[in-house]
Amino acid sequence: MTSTHAMRSIEILVFDGLDELDIVAPFEILVSSGYDVKLVALAQRDEVVGAHGMAVKPTGVLGSRPDLLIVPGGGWAAKAAVGARGEVQRGVIPAAIADRHAAGSRIAGVCTGAMLIAAGGLLRGRPAVTHRSALEDLRELGAVVHPEARVVDDGDVLTSGGVTSGIDLALHLIELDRGREAALSEAARIEHEFRGPVLRTGNTG
Repeated sequence: MTSTHAMRSIEILVFDGLDELDIVAPFEILVSSGYDVKLVALAQRDEVVGAHGMAVKPTGVLGSRPDLLIVPGGGWAAKAAVGARGEVQRGVIPAAIADRHAAGSRIAGVCTGAMLIAAGGLLRGRPAVTHRSALEDLRELGAVVHPEARVVDDGDVLTSGGVTSGIDLALHLIELDRGREAALSEAARIEHEFRGPVLRTGNTG
C-alpha cells in the first residue's frame, strides 16, 4: 500500500521547550530511510532549547508549503510556560500550522504536538490522539479522541500518542509511502518492534 501524499519535502518545526525525543526519533528514522528532512523554526534562529536542555540548531525557516510538516510537543503535563502549552497560548505556531495545511501540506503531530494542531482548528470533529496527560484538553478543543490508538491517520492530518509514538508515526509514514517491508526494514535497523494500533479513517489516501 502506498500513499497519494508526496514526501519529497519534510519539515520538523522546532521551538523552545519541545520534547527532544519528539523530533529526534522521526528525524533519524526518516533521514536514515533516505528522505530530505529539515529542522525549521518560524523565524531565523541560531538555536532552540528543548525541555531537557538540548540545544537544537534549525537549518532553516518554515516553508510556505512543505509536503509534510511534523509538529512536536513538549512540557504540557508540566504546565510549562515554555513549550507546547505556551505556544498554544501565544497562537502564532497554531496559525502557521493552519496556514500550511490550507496551502496543501500534510500535518503530523507527535505527542502534544496534537495540541498545537488542534489550537489551529484542524482537529475539530476529527479523530486524533495525543499524550495521555492532554487527552481531555484535546477533547475540549473539539477532537474525537481515540486513546486506544498509538497513531491516528486521518489522511491530511496525523497524530500520535506519547513521546515514543513518534517512532511508530515515522514508520507508518514510510509504510504509506514505500510499503510495509520498507517500514519493517527500518524498524529492524533501530531494533524496534513496530507498534500499534494505527487507526486509519476513511479520509486516508
